[in-house]
Amino acid sequence: MTKDTTEEYALNKVVIYTDGACKGNPGPGGWGVLMRSTDGSVKELSGGERETTNNRMEMMAVIQALSALKRPCEVTLHLDSQYVLKGITEWLAGWKAKGWKTAAKQPVKNVDLWQQLDQLVSQAGHRIDWRWVKGHAGDPGNEQADALANLGVVQASQR
Repeated sequence: MTKDTTEEYALNKVVIYTDGACKGNPGPGGWGVLMRSTDGSVKELSGGERETTNNRMEMMAVIQALSALKRPCEVTLHLDSQYVLKGITEWLAGWKAKGWKTAAKQPVKNVDLWQQLDQLVSQAGHRIDWRWVKGHAGDPGNEQADALANLGVVQASQR
């Protein structure tokens, strides 16, 4: 979809909270997503993996949230992961320019997920306002995403 096509209609507004959790790092992990649309609809998503890391689950939550959107949206995305926030807003362009290497010339960790997230952010037509929220500090949306991430850990552990 071209930028011009996207601007022909008003984008749906969606507020998203994402979180990841891991019991052991690595260990069983989960991701959680709380989505609220301006039409009042609410969607909760969760999932997990038996052997993963906290950073991968934080990224997976954002990937799953953006993948769940059926058309371009105006997104306010709340996350408590500085790793994901800085990765997408500060580090990504440099990694890509260096062939997915860090400033220290090392391979970027979780490159598979970074490439997936980059594609979602750059090609899905969303306008995303990235907002960091302090985790475990009483923000209701973050607390619900955390509960969903922990549910994902339980689901993954039972498989």
